[in-house]
Amino acid sequence: MMEMQIYLGDGKKVYADYKGHTVVTDQPVQSGGEDTAPAPFDLFMISLGTCAGFYVKMFCEQRNISTEGITLTQSTEYDQASRMIGKIRIEINLPVDFPEKYKDSVIAAAGSCAVKKHIQKPPAFEVVVR
Repeated sequence: MMEMQIYLGDGKKVYADYKGHTVVTDQPVQSGGEDTAPAPFDLFMISLGTCAGFYVKMFCEQRNISTEGITLTQSTEYDQASRMIGKIRIEINLPVDFPEKYKDSVIAAAGSCAVKKHIQKPPAFEVVVR
């Protein structure tokens, strides 16, 4: 079992202690925060993009392909009906000398992201009071 301690700070800040790291979150000014740190939802979106980036990096490193010049661009489309994000797109920007034979495979590698897999097959959630 993995455990994380969450505690409430000043203003709209919330902190998480996890695996020796303290992660700070805040809310944007329009939501009453000071915008001193990413909001929790921002961290969720960041985790998707950086996870995909990690899998692209590992794919390239395992094949001795330079990662220089490789970037990812993540964008979202908002669904008015559900009032949630309806689509997340991750574009892998490859340099011109990236081997053509690996282009489909690098897409598959990015798609292997563990964060994405947990969204596609979500865990059960339980919230209790002690």
